[in-house]
Amino acid sequence: MTRLKIGISSCLLGDQVRFDGGHKRDTFLTEVLAPYVEWVRVCPEVEIGLGIPRETLRLVNVGGDARMITTRTGIDHTDTMRAYARRRTAELASAGLRGYVLKKDSPSCGMERVKVYDGSAPTRTGVGTYAEILKETFPALPIEEEGRLADAVLRENFIERVFAYDRLRALFDAAWTQQALIAFHTAHKLALLAHSTTAYQALGRLVAGLPGGFAPPDPPARSLARTSGPAPLAWLTRCRSFAGGTAPSRVELQRQYESSFMSALARPSTTKRHTNVLQHMAGHLKDKIDDGSKRELVSCIDEYRRGLVPLVVPLTLLRHHVRAHDIDYLAGQTYLEPHPRELMLRNHV
Repeated sequence: MTRLKIGISSCLLGDQVRFDGGHKRDTFLTEVLAPYVEWVRVCPEVEIGLGIPRETLRLVNVGGDARMITTRTGIDHTDTMRAYARRRTAELASAGLRGYVLKKDSPSCGMERVKVYDGSAPTRTGVGTYAEILKETFPALPIEEEGRLADAVLRENFIERVFAYDRLRALFDAAWTQQALIAFHTAHKLALLAHSTTAYQALGRLVAGLPGGFAPPDPPARSLARTSGPAPLAWLTRCRSFAGGTAPSRVELQRQYESSFMSALARPSTTKRHTNVLQHMAGHLKDKIDDGSKRELVSCIDEYRRGLVPLVVPLTLLRHHVRAHDIDYLAGQTYLEPHPRELMLRNHV
């Protein structure tokens, strides 16, 4: 197994680099996720030369600019940090990162809602000075804070995005073809549908090369759950040819698809959307399983909808039927297993 590279605020791994000489070791990151990733440690404050321990910093509104200033001596480290951040992110561009975990509330690393002081009560409107440039440099990179990862839905969403981004980079970092992009999109259709119907339709139009405003309908479930006949790839290709749309340039197609794909996955799935996808998958089984199995599957999906069982329960039953009846289209969907099963992320959503 190839471990994915993820950037991280090094204090979260137990490195004693905080202002007080301590750390903020996170159990999920260091014990659960660690076997699947290669951490790329970064501590911006130490790397610009600040000592351990050191005077605390905070963001201060100065003429509309959030400046990173020491709390006691009033030394402004903003320009130094910004220059460092540009150099460091340029280095990270060649590191093959697949995600990044930041320290929440930090004036250098906070992803959002960092306190900004302006002489009155602080407002939670800031972004850490380093984090701001990191996000600007890597707009498609999955970035999250360790505090938000305590939420089971946000945790599963982040890890899903990390592994999806790895597959996306494997596609676009190679000499990709339009056929390869269509195959990639086909494998991620149900994952996209679980996040955003609008994005699912828009990306379908983009891949099919159709004019804006017209989306091809999905093939009927019977043809998708095929044992013979045309594949979804061939269907999408025919749709593009039939529509006669003008495809964007290769560079623009990659840019649009990467941005839209990762933006769609950044919207956390909901129980309602998952239920919609589960029912969609069940529709492909209606001519394959007996009445008793149908009732069991419908009941299992409804129990998930009502919050009685986690998502892993109906997914396990669906995987069983997909394998038993050799339904190629569903078997190829990343939605069934978007990240290592051993992480057990869908046992809690």
